[in-house]
Amino acid sequence: MTTGGPRRLWPVVAGAVAALVLGVATTVVLAVTGPFQSPAPVTGRPPGAQCSAPAPAGHVVNVTVGDMGSGMMRGAGARTTAPGGSLRHGMGMMWLRVAPNTVPAGVVSLRVVNDGTLPHEVVVLPLPPGKAAGNRVVGAGGTVSEAGSLGEASRTCGAGSGQGIAPGAIGWTTVRLPPGPYELVCNFPGHYAAGMHTELDVTS
Repeated sequence: MTTGGPRRLWPVVAGAVAALVLGVATTVVLAVTGPFQSPAPVTGRPPGAQCSAPAPAGHVVNVTVGDMGSGMMRGAGARTTAPGGSLRHGMGMMWLRVAPNTVPAGVVSLRVVNDGTLPHEVVVLPLPPGKAAGNRVVGAGGTVSEAGSLGEASRTCGAGSGQGIAPGAIGWTTVRLPPGPYELVCNFPGHYAAGMHTELDVTS
């Protein structure tokens, strides 16, 4: 049997302690900055804004509107000039989506859910034959003409027109649509140019 056992064990113990310290430190770093960190809470949604729509009439079209969040480009409330002279509110990208995008003619109910951090609306405009959505002329104020509008959903937790659907809330409207193509738009300043438009086809 050899002597000096404690001296031979010292490197092993030291290595084990170092590995333990390194493991604890790594776990702390990951907990703060890595995959163990819980997602940041969504901001900009006022408490109590969530609501539900009553039973809709006719054919139902579910509309989702949203944005990447104010402050993504130049800070909250920042405005930049987009092509066509429209105003963009520093939100980056916006969207307006429908499901389904084709419904039979007659009574149509739009249920609009605001999944963004800014107020939005949905205006129903006839789409001229041969024209695609997204090609309307944007005026100096960042909006498009609403001539021929058949209705809109722009009231928080209510039907019809208002001051905009608040973040996290729902608005709705019921319209009667003859066959043809329509464009659904958000006509808040800068929102159309930022991508808030889509086509809805109504069949005979």
